[in-house]
Amino acid sequence: MEEMASNFIHEIIDADLAEGYATEVHTRFPPEPNGYLHIGSAKAIWINSETAKKYGGLFNLRYDDTNPIKEDDEYVRSIYEDLCWLGAEPTGGVFYGSDYFDQCYEFAVNLIKEGKAYVCDLTADQIREYRGTLTEPGRPSPYRDRSVEENLDLFERMKAGEFGDGEKTLRAKIDMSSPNINMRDPVIYRILHASHHRQGDKWCIYPLYDFAHPIQDAIEGITFSLCSLEFENHRPLYEWVVNNIPIENKPKQREFARLNVTHTVMSKRYLRQLVETGLVDGWDDPRMPTICGLRRRGYTPSSIFDFLKRVGVAKAYSIVDIGLLEHCIRNELNQTAPRAIAVLEPLKVTVTNYPEGQVEYFDLPNNPNDESAGTRSVPFTRELYIEQADFMAEPIPKYFRMKPDGEVRLMGAYVVRCTGYNTDDAGNVTEVFCEYDPETKGQNPPDGRKIKGTIHWVSAATAIDATVRLYDRLFTIENTGDIPEDKSYNDYLNPDSLKEYTGCKLEPSLATAQPGDRYQFVRSGYFCKDTRSENVFNRIVGLKDSFAKK
Repeated sequence: MEEMASNFIHEIIDADLAEGYATEVHTRFPPEPNGYLHIGSAKAIWINSETAKKYGGLFNLRYDDTNPIKEDDEYVRSIYEDLCWLGAEPTGGVFYGSDYFDQCYEFAVNLIKEGKAYVCDLTADQIREYRGTLTEPGRPSPYRDRSVEENLDLFERMKAGEFGDGEKTLRAKIDMSSPNINMRDPVIYRILHASHHRQGDKWCIYPLYDFAHPIQDAIEGITFSLCSLEFENHRPLYEWVVNNIPIENKPKQREFARLNVTHTVMSKRYLRQLVETGLVDGWDDPRMPTICGLRRRGYTPSSIFDFLKRVGVAKAYSIVDIGLLEHCIRNELNQTAPRAIAVLEPLKVTVTNYPEGQVEYFDLPNNPNDESAGTRSVPFTRELYIEQADFMAEPIPKYFRMKPDGEVRLMGAYVVRCTGYNTDDAGNVTEVFCEYDPETKGQNPPDGRKIKGTIHWVSAATAIDATVRLYDRLFTIENTGDIPEDKSYNDYLNPDSLKEYTGCKLEPSLATAQPGDRYQFVRSGYFCKDTRSENVFNRIVGLKDSFAKK
């Protein structure tokens, strides 16, 4: 992979290194294990891992497992699998935020002893009410001036499980008149009687992210905490925490714009809803923006990182055309994917003057863009399959595919002339008859007549059956952030995001295809053999590149 281009974050790092603020670059990716990673997560992974690599530093994976309610080992495993697949090796190690619970507790006790934290009895609604608004300062809690001794006693009793969920919280004592609402005595510990996926029932109080995260960074020796822009207003609290705990390392938080992509959504809550309501086929449904969904669809790590590199690192909000992501995988597969023939909606063709029982083989290139890819032998027989759309009994003007008394080239093989067809009682064409010209084997007619149409085909005798799924964008609306308040994401789900074709006919070379293998089906697009179903191929992307035209 090419070295990451310099950006404003690197300029900050360069200045800090020059000034001696830091002597090394140590970054981290801290996902909460409450869902699967998505393409937006990939941007954070790419920025943190590639920045560490550029400066010869270390990159940590740290699970932010401070909320036991929605966290699960399933998500822990999937996150690590996605990171490995992307090639973003956690060179600094794999860590868990829950392993720092003891240190977080001790740091909280230290804040209480210094008069910088207090136990509060206000409910969540009351805390919000007392906090004030963007234009009005907050009001101090009536419990703000409890003595150190009382706070220590209450916090210890919270830890011992003496109180119920939400009955008390521990809040940092900062500034109730701060223009930044995050600094108005934020809650840093809450009571939650829930079993933790790693710690079991050891704890019934849990630190909140804004308190735990900077502590975790400091303990691990992180020098640059690179995160998305929604945490910018939390940065003063991040800095307050690291400056008020007795630890030498003082990591610096810096933010970049999160990734927004057209025709999709990055909300893990909504993605989970899609899965749990059965609107998609699991977290790895090829329509999902999850890393595992993109992997199952047939995207490659290199195409995803190429996409992220083209998007770049900026601080201003933007929404990226999903066509750019499609362009990146299409551009890669055009160079690397072997070609194959697949007939999705088969129509039988009998070449009446071709000898019965005879099999002839035509060598077709595996990839016209790569001579070293060689060729493959495709069998030709008397009975073939073509696409239903490649024949019209009553052709429209300028229709150059198969039609009564018209000539067309069977790709790589012969020129044939249609001599007739059969229909069923409903008038649907069930079989087409034609005659081949033996003088046109692999070449144009020697008498100079022009053949304007070429269609693909497979031998009926050797074709393998398969199911082919055509995937499209998940949402009909371009920017899901523009959905009106009286509507929901579900109102804009694309009803044509999946079309499934059964009884498709594929050339016999695809019988050896392994799950995950990628191909270009000529005239149809790029496809990947499904990793969860037998004899199923998923369309990765079509051949038409509208983004390149833009």
